[in-house]
Amino acid sequence: MSRTIEMTILSAENLQMNRKPIRGNAFVTVQSDASSYTSATRVDSEGGSCPSWNEKVVMDVPLHAGFITVEVKCKTSSTGSNSVGVARIPVSDFIGGYVSENQLHFLSYRLWDGKVRRNGVVNISVRVKVAEHSCNSNSMSSLSAVTGVPVAGNGGSTGVVTGIPAVWLNYQRNI
Repeated sequence: MSRTIEMTILSAENLQMNRKPIRGNAFVTVQSDASSYTSATRVDSEGGSCPSWNEKVVMDVPLHAGFITVEVKCKTSSTGSNSVGVARIPVSDFIGGYVSENQLHFLSYRLWDGKVRRNGVVNISVRVKVAEHSCNSNSMSSLSAVTGVPVAGNGGSTGVVTGIPAVWLNYQRNI
């Protein structure tokens, strides 16, 4: 099982190679920690140390994924490329908890170079696409949005249990 993530790589700021602003040819690769699939943007040859891409990347992220890695690279004169900086984005920043699905999030993350030094910022937007279900009007009237854990009981109970996490209860007791 997986979720479809729609990520737009907007831009980056203050990119450097060897503590000097890069001159151009920057591009971005995106990969989930639980998948070997990698997607890349086009090369921005004009943006210098503040490139702009505004490119959408759609990827399926497995349910057990913890991070999405965004890496800014600079294309070299030969066929290779050098890493400018990496940001590991926790999937929990836009999935789960109080974050609603299909909501657009604008996020900025610090990039870190190979020597673990700050090396600019990458700006992205993320949307978790909701799977669409085909339903007729009769079945739609019986559906309602419920948050919680289904209760198993006698008589086919349709109740839902919600509660406070145990950690919070322990915290209140220690005060």
